[in-house]
Amino acid sequence: MANMATLILEDGTTFKGRQFGASVSVSGEVVFQTGMVGYPEALTDPSYRCQLLTLTYPLVGNYGVPMDEEGEFGLSKWFESYKIHAAALIIGELSESPSHWSSAKSLDQWLKEQGIPGLQGVDTRCLTKKIREKGTMLGKLIVDGTPEESIPFDNPDKRNLVREVSMKEPKVFNHSGSFRITVVDCGIKYNQIRCLAQRGARVTVVPWDHPLDTADFDGLFVSNGPGDPQLCQATINNVRKVISVDQPKPVFGICLGHQLLSLVIGAKTYKMKYGNRGHNQPCIHNGTERCFITSQNHGFAVDPDTLPKDWDVLFTNANDHTNEGIVHNTKPLFSVQFHPEHMAGPTDLVGLFDVFIETVKDHKEGNTGKSGHVRSKKVLILGSGGLSIGQAGEFDYSGSQAIKALKEENIQTVLINPNIATVQTSKDLADKVYFLPITAEYVTQVIKNERPDGVLLTFGGQTALNCGVELTKLGVLEKYKVQVLGTPVSSIEMTEDRKIFVEKMEEINEHVAPSEAALSVEQAVAAAERLGYPVLVRSAFALGGLGSGFANNREELTSLVTAAFAHTSQVLVDKSLKGWKEIEYEVVRDAYDNCVTVCNMENIDPLGIHTGESIVVAPSQTLNDREYNMLRNTAIKVIRHLGIVGECNIQYALNPESEQYYIIEVNARLSRSSALASKATGYPLAYVAAKLGLGIPLPQLKNSVTNSTTANFEPSLDYCVVKVPRWDLSKFLRVSTKIGSSMKSVGEVMAIGRSFEEAFQKALRMVDENCVGFDHTIKPLVCCAPSAYQELQTPTDKRIFVLAAAFKAGYTVEKLYELTKIDRWFLHKMKNIADHELLSMPPEVMLKAKQLGFSDKQIALAVQSTELAVRKLRHDWSILPVVKQIDTVAAEWPAYTNYLYLTYHGTEDDLSFNDQHVMVIGSGVYRIGSSVEFDWCAVGSSNHLQMGYKTIMVNYNPETVSTDYDMCDRLYFDEISFEVVMDIYERENPEGVILSMGGQLPNNIAMSLHRQQCHILGTSPEFIDSAENRFKFSRMLDTIGISQPQWKELSDTESAVKFCETVGYPCLVRPSYVLSGAAMNVAYSDSDLEKYLSNAVAVSKEHPVVISKFIQEAKEIDVDAVACDGVVMGIAISEHVENAGVHSGDATLVTPPQDLNQKTIERIMQIVHAIGQELQVTGPFNLQLIAKDDQLKVIECNVRVSRSFPFVSKTLGVDLVALATQYIMGEDVEPVGLMKGKGIVGVKVPQFSFSRLAGADVVLGVEMTSTGEVACFGENRYEAYLKAMLSTGFKIPKKNILLSIGSYKVLKVAHLIETLRLFKILSLSLFCLLVQVTAIDWPFEEYDSDECATKEKQRSIMNYLEENHFDLVINLSMRNSGGRRLSSFVTKGYRTRRMAIDYSVPLIIDIKCTKLFVQVRDLFFFFVVCFLFLLAVTRKDKIRNEYFSFQ
Repeated sequence: MANMATLILEDGTTFKGRQFGASVSVSGEVVFQTGMVGYPEALTDPSYRCQLLTLTYPLVGNYGVPMDEEGEFGLSKWFESYKIHAAALIIGELSESPSHWSSAKSLDQWLKEQGIPGLQGVDTRCLTKKIREKGTMLGKLIVDGTPEESIPFDNPDKRNLVREVSMKEPKVFNHSGSFRITVVDCGIKYNQIRCLAQRGARVTVVPWDHPLDTADFDGLFVSNGPGDPQLCQATINNVRKVISVDQPKPVFGICLGHQLLSLVIGAKTYKMKYGNRGHNQPCIHNGTERCFITSQNHGFAVDPDTLPKDWDVLFTNANDHTNEGIVHNTKPLFSVQFHPEHMAGPTDLVGLFDVFIETVKDHKEGNTGKSGHVRSKKVLILGSGGLSIGQAGEFDYSGSQAIKALKEENIQTVLINPNIATVQTSKDLADKVYFLPITAEYVTQVIKNERPDGVLLTFGGQTALNCGVELTKLGVLEKYKVQVLGTPVSSIEMTEDRKIFVEKMEEINEHVAPSEAALSVEQAVAAAERLGYPVLVRSAFALGGLGSGFANNREELTSLVTAAFAHTSQVLVDKSLKGWKEIEYEVVRDAYDNCVTVCNMENIDPLGIHTGESIVVAPSQTLNDREYNMLRNTAIKVIRHLGIVGECNIQYALNPESEQYYIIEVNARLSRSSALASKATGYPLAYVAAKLGLGIPLPQLKNSVTNSTTANFEPSLDYCVVKVPRWDLSKFLRVSTKIGSSMKSVGEVMAIGRSFEEAFQKALRMVDENCVGFDHTIKPLVCCAPSAYQELQTPTDKRIFVLAAAFKAGYTVEKLYELTKIDRWFLHKMKNIADHELLSMPPEVMLKAKQLGFSDKQIALAVQSTELAVRKLRHDWSILPVVKQIDTVAAEWPAYTNYLYLTYHGTEDDLSFNDQHVMVIGSGVYRIGSSVEFDWCAVGSSNHLQMGYKTIMVNYNPETVSTDYDMCDRLYFDEISFEVVMDIYERENPEGVILSMGGQLPNNIAMSLHRQQCHILGTSPEFIDSAENRFKFSRMLDTIGISQPQWKELSDTESAVKFCETVGYPCLVRPSYVLSGAAMNVAYSDSDLEKYLSNAVAVSKEHPVVISKFIQEAKEIDVDAVACDGVVMGIAISEHVENAGVHSGDATLVTPPQDLNQKTIERIMQIVHAIGQELQVTGPFNLQLIAKDDQLKVIECNVRVSRSFPFVSKTLGVDLVALATQYIMGEDVEPVGLMKGKGIVGVKVPQFSFSRLAGADVVLGVEMTSTGEVACFGENRYEAYLKAMLSTGFKIPKKNILLSIGSYKVLKVAHLIETLRLFKILSLSLFCLLVQVTAIDWPFEEYDSDECATKEKQRSIMNYLEENHFDLVINLSMRNSGGRRLSSFVTKGYRTRRMAIDYSVPLIIDIKCTKLFVQVRDLFFFFVVCFLFLLAVTRKDKIRNEYFSFQ
């Protein structure tokens, strides 16, 4: 057990913690520093003499301490003086297992050697706030057992600390220097000497009181140092003699040197309230108004009002407006308060040493600023379209922020985005919204109609960027005088074209990973031969690593490149740097060259895994100050050279064994990382980028969190953020679970904690609510087996759980590092979790478990108890989380927004809980089935509530608008689990909780919350359970006499089989409380049934599984409704184009319905009213029905918002979410009845991401597979459908269409003939074009040789697709209703579908959609030749004759 110690402040406040370092008691002045790296440099800075240094970043010691070795000019390579000068170190958490190539010892060992005590386990944020509010205080660190009175408070301001730290004898550095600089050592940092010597000076360092003779030097430098400048009278008198002549020699002062020069000229200094200590202090240069980020460490300041008349202010702090520099109007005399020599910190103003040296050499330099931009009046914003893998909800967030920023400047906004589910397409945000495809043709029409004078291209992902580049090349923007705001198109092209990018980097002597661009397979092979295998192949102008992968030999390369050319015209072949660290920086730059890095992030997974697939931590944990600032400086240099204005992202590969690095790429737009960085830091990147695009200087923008400091700053974090991706690969048979350079994840979560372990385990639970944390039981491992090594070496969606099992199996950190190349620091942290024993449970073990991120449920499983029992015990022991704010400034300034998280590393809350709020639970992670549409609902509800209530939002998805801290009064960025929601509920005591706006996740915890007397607003959780529980719901329908398919609750497999035999296959297996049809399957046989039942039971452990008859060839109808106390007040009906059996999320929806007669609609309304009444619904609900043979049957009811709420609300003109919220809150509102719309038809089309899921079969079934949706409007369904299809990337065919059908369609071939006749009739009657229909056999290599066509003919089938011979593939599969088949995937239909996807050929796979597509009259401006491949039995002669006669 560690020794304990206590920090006692002079006001009597105490902070108890664990002692480390030397076991001694000390006293001094307690100060805080907000830098996130650089503890070796800070501790050895003499300016910290006699100070108890508190570091606000909680995780310290991560990269250890290097060996003290001699570097350039005989100065220490790593430290700023010969010893530690701080009296003590106070931190949140000490890293006991540091990891870095330069590390020789731990921080603990170093402090022991130096006789310096440390204190960890302290709520450093609480301590920082106290110092901020009360001012710097004296304090003493008392080791337990030492009498408190034996250590008196020691006020260092009363001592001449400069005398204590200054050298005793003069010393010369760089004897061969060409000119002489004398340095007055008041406590100099070694890097100041180094900066002078590196510039050719012979540097003579003299003691603080050494007499100064101007004959001895060409320039005088006065260093930094500790304490009150008034106590250095000897130095003041000596410097006065130097400058009080007509033509003094140049003088440059830094920090204390600045204060001394001010006193020399007669100005005054004063003690600051708590000083400026950190690496992110913004200083504005007087004259140019440029803002620079500086490193600072001082407690005294100069009063600028007392400067003599011939002196000017040189720099001013942009936050507190204190003086940061002075300069004489005519003489070469100047000084700065900050540390331009950095170490630690940014090097933005290290050029001041050049200015000084040049002044010494009698050179002068001028300085000019840039002219401003012309302000736009109307701006067009290009959205990103449907959500897909690689381009998801983050662009809804960034676009919404941009619109908000433009509206503040009174600029009219026009948005083009067909994604109807987004917040940015809501009624009250943009002035005009066009639900149209983001293609050059449609955007040109909008520009022609709207005549905007500006366009934003960087807020809609790759879709908007590519469209903008095309519009520029076509001359559209120039023709209509539309200015690209922010980053110019030329800069975008520099980053997108690999060859140009490499050349631009070479111009500034920066290095890109060895790489070559190729325009053909042959060029790619030649490039790989030159670079040497393995290589990484990437597509240019692609998003999320589409078409990328690693190739170890020529065959793998050829296969990869061939596939990549289906999506792009250029591929990049990179030398593999697998195993290197991947680091990212988010950079902001304005038109006046002010530039800051807002966030740096480190991927836990080494290079080789796409950053969207990686677990990412912010800020970086394993970089030291040199690496952190080396990459920061490079980022700023690169972004300036490329001329980017706004926000961008730069990615690096960093050698884990040295300081060698390569630039991987620059994204000259907002990206997924931008959304993550915004939420991780609290810095609104998209909002700021939009303002900068208008030409507003960065220093003029306010930090919207503090409301008082400038946006021209770099956030300080006092917490750790972990991002984990979410994959849904289990939904797709035959899709590899390996992850790599191409994205497969469909969403991501972000967790916040004050230790890595806390944030990490939170994040794992956020990704999957069924996961309890870093769980070794998810992927068990056999120790040291070859298969185990393979599982650890191969990155997969579940590898993190393989690591958990490996620790349990006894693997060492070293072995796991060797296998995974995950940095040892992260592995040690994971081991801390795995090693924490929970068998016995005293209070200290439970507290430690909570600090390591264990949930109550996780603890309960370990000790074989229940979650509620653990919760009660925790409350009895007062082990409760505290609420902390994210404020961008590590508590240095008060925050005015309430961006909050819970942590067990703390002693006090950051805010009080006096006001009444209404709590809205968000939707959590984006996944297949729950995406941006639920965020729209949560945001809409919160917005409406804010008209009369204060709101709390709980959500943890960094891609969402709901997690934007200005969308509600309090944002809790934390888990949506029973435990955390109850913790927040008990702390806030809100008026009630709205669960129905966040989709399935909040509904899942409804009963648990209800049992704890949590006040749920809206429908009672008992009735929610009656709808979610399949058995209860089916029984209820029987009771109230509403028809449903025959059903039975699963009790055992034998009775299930009997039921299916009785009603006849196919049958549907339906688990309870699931989203997107998870584990729902159609069984066609006994073996299917047994397989699916085991899956369903696994998913629905605590709830019943129901089996029902699956009705084929039926029409499916979706109903979205709102009720109040069981009385239905508003109904919206949508019809599916596809037959029942396709999940509603994958179906094409039409509203208002076009094919339902009045009688059917009335019957639907009767059913909706009956169910609403029976469930006593208050708020939103959704019903799904099927219609066949004049009968309506109910198949499902969700007492919550559904995926189609935004679609029907925006199409029919009634905001159902606002209406539902009004009823939930008891407001009196007129019912709207059946919503019929305003004469337009909306069609919603799914957006699939099959191109990223190699091997997945493109079939639709009862389990959802689409990742997003788009919707467009038209006068009829045909117009709307065509626009919507084009919005998903579909292209209208201009020449050949391939039609292939499966054998089961033979009986229904009339449908096809009718469809093809329609092709012919329409074409002939409208445009007199002939349609040719040709029946062709499908030759495949598995045919017997006598059946097989020639080799050339075999080749042609594959190559027709490969060579873009077909513009469209219509493939009607054998069994298109029911989804996942377990049979072999080498059917010809599967190959057709897969090839169409792999070669980017538009594909239609449903007969009803085919028919609708054919009916779109605008399609027939082209000549069609349709190759009909009749598979299997369709080769029978009479079928063949039928088709030829049609020709």
